[in-house]
Order: sequence, then structure tokens, then C-alpha cells
Amino acid sequence: MRVLLYEDNLMWSEKLRKTLLALGHEPVVISRPTKDHPEAPVAIINLGSNSWDIAELIKALQARSTWVIGHAGHKEKEKLEYGKEMGCDYLATNSETTFKLEAILAKFESKSP
Repeated sequence: MRVLLYEDNLMWSEKLRKTLLALGHEPVVISRPTKDHPEAPVAIINLGSNSWDIAELIKALQARSTWVIGHAGHKEKEKLEYGKEMGCDYLATNSETTFKLEAILAKFESKSP
């Protein structure tokens, strides 16, 4: 499954990219703001990033029927709450994206937005 990674942190983007590849997915890393969003069933957004207008990004992706997974640090409760308010389809801590990504993605593989 193709997965968009909206990640401007070089270490996180590479870690998530490698994890997705190991799980048999096709990661597409997007590290800078763009108006063009590739087609994909799922996107993972770093809610701690200041590179994107998170609300607009979520809205644009969901308008294209892309499921949105937002992630932030477990102590960044305000960012996770913001992701919830903005309509992320799933919220995860950074730890969950590291250790439970396969299970998280499985929730979306058989669904249509």
C-alpha cells in the first residue's frame, strides 16, 4: 500500500520510510510543503511539524479520500488534541508509530474513507 509521509524531520522520515518498506508498503516522503499531493490511501503526518498548515493539509488529504494518521510525542498532548480537533482519522504517539505501525496501518488496508 502506498503511504504518504509528511515529515520534515530527517531522522523520523528515514526511520518511518525504512519501517514501511520492511512492512511491504510503498513510502512516499514529502519533506516540504507542496500543493500537489500524490494519490495514496493513507498519509502519516507529524503533528509537531511547523512546515505545514496541519489543518489545511488534513482537509486537502481527506478531500482526496486519504486516511490521515497524525503522530506526536506522548508528552505533546496539545498537538495530539489538535490533531483530533482537526479530524485525523487516527492519532498515535511517536512510540506507537515506531512499534505498532503495522497494526495501525492494518486498520486502514480494508477500509474506504
